[in-house]
Amino acid sequence: MRACQSLASQAVIIAAMLDLRIQQHFIDSADLHYQVAQGLAKPVDAAVQAVLACVTGGGKVLTAGMGPSAGLAQYLASLLVGGFERERPGLSALALSADAMMATLWSDAQGLASQVRALGHTGDVLFLISAHGEEPLLVQAVPAAHEREMSVVALTGHQGGVLARQLRETDVHVCVPHERVARIREVQHLVLHCLCDGIDTQLLGEQEPL
Repeated sequence: MRACQSLASQAVIIAAMLDLRIQQHFIDSADLHYQVAQGLAKPVDAAVQAVLACVTGGGKVLTAGMGPSAGLAQYLASLLVGGFERERPGLSALALSADAMMATLWSDAQGLASQVRALGHTGDVLFLISAHGEEPLLVQAVPAAHEREMSVVALTGHQGGVLARQLRETDVHVCVPHERVARIREVQHLVLHCLCDGIDTQLLGEQEPL
């Protein structure tokens, strides 16, 4: 009986600790969102303008990321093509990392760069997403985009890593200044929503979504 009571007490303590841990995730995430809001406003605005100039000029947005960031890249492409919170014509976008026909190229160190050279044209935008900016495939895609006279938008964390050092002054760097990958990706997700909302506002005017 005492053993059962002890196990039950431990279970209650563990559950209470887990509740607090879960709450702390929400608190830490909210704190980071608040801390970076002002600092990220201008670079996100610049990203909006870069993407908007591209799609209204007849260009397309090529998005890419590695691992979980590939999911964010595909998510951004789907929002641009399918719309965010308001009805509008689809914008030309393609998630390179989600293109099954190109998947075999990713075993090659130049795989993503090859896709950029094959699909990118002058005036297009390459939108790269990374938590730390150190993936060789993404780094090597930047000069490939520049060769094609494309602009690059890099959404990163930490300090941007090698990827950030490949960017030109005419490119855009949106960097979440944090070390924890989970927190970085949470803010990056919101950045994508801000980007799409900014594009819709520019195209459709100020209006609250239904």
